[in-house]
Amino acid sequence: MINEINEGPEKNFPSLPLEEWRETKNTLHLFLQIIGKIRLSLFPHINHWWNVTLYVSPRGITTRPIPYNFGNFEIELDFIDHQLKILTSEGSRRFFPLHDGLTVAEFYSRVFSGLTGLGIKTGIKAVPYKTFCNDPFPTDTVHSTYDKEYIKRFKTVLTGINGVFEKFRGKFTGKSTPVHLFWHSFDLALTRFSGKPAPPMSGAGMVDREAYSHEVISFGFWTGDDNIPEPAFYSYTAPEPEGLTNELLMPSSAYWGSLRGGAIALLMYNDVRKSESPEKTILDFLESAYLAGVKSAGWDYEKFRSPLV
Repeated sequence: MINEINEGPEKNFPSLPLEEWRETKNTLHLFLQIIGKIRLSLFPHINHWWNVTLYVSPRGITTRPIPYNFGNFEIELDFIDHQLKILTSEGSRRFFPLHDGLTVAEFYSRVFSGLTGLGIKTGIKAVPYKTFCNDPFPTDTVHSTYDKEYIKRFKTVLTGINGVFEKFRGKFTGKSTPVHLFWHSFDLALTRFSGKPAPPMSGAGMVDREAYSHEVISFGFWTGDDNIPEPAFYSYTAPEPEGLTNELLMPSSAYWGSLRGGAIALLMYNDVRKSESPEKTILDFLESAYLAGVKSAGWDYEKFRSPLV
């Protein structure tokens, strides 16, 4: 049993070692892919795939309202009561408990049964997208771990970081994504745009061509995977400009790494937890990574600087 943390910075930034909750994380990741694909199937397309993402809610993770038949509905993973909830604008609802032993197959079946019961008809390609597992959702009885203590920690981390990202987002007056969660890669992300088209990505598929059709500087947080096996904050600039990795990052524990052949700025979550002011440390990192991209890519810093913050 994990000891509760009630005081100090660790209340808002609890430890989240990947190896101690990897199986829960993997099961949750597949749950999110299912509800994310439902949003993808029904939500009107938005540039750069903003229509596919999920969002942090007061109780967990949500699709936000999805238009349907001149009304809307919302699917939420409630990490306080540990329930999957489907709510409609007409006042109808369906829900079922999230618990250890709930397989991906059963989750998939119960979600679609709930949608059918509410008169919502849709379908998805029922296999994971670009992740650790290729098993079809309807037959996946392997992934079924749901540790409520670690889910609680994950919710605490996600809620706090979402707020810090929102504060950082407010400093920029140009085109910006919402703070959103990508269900294929399981990261909370925020992207700023210069407004300029980017050169076509050589060999890129449809998804990447649309996502990187314009110059971007992206920021995010993930809980770790096989490439970076611990929670971390990150930033990258695309297209990657010459000299990017020569720029200074803050705090001193942040560094330039490499991922899939490109440069990425990294700050480990555990370094944030140990800092005197975790929020300031995150904001310093985000701002330094942004300035690195702005300087090396030739963006107009003053043009996008908010006079209000």
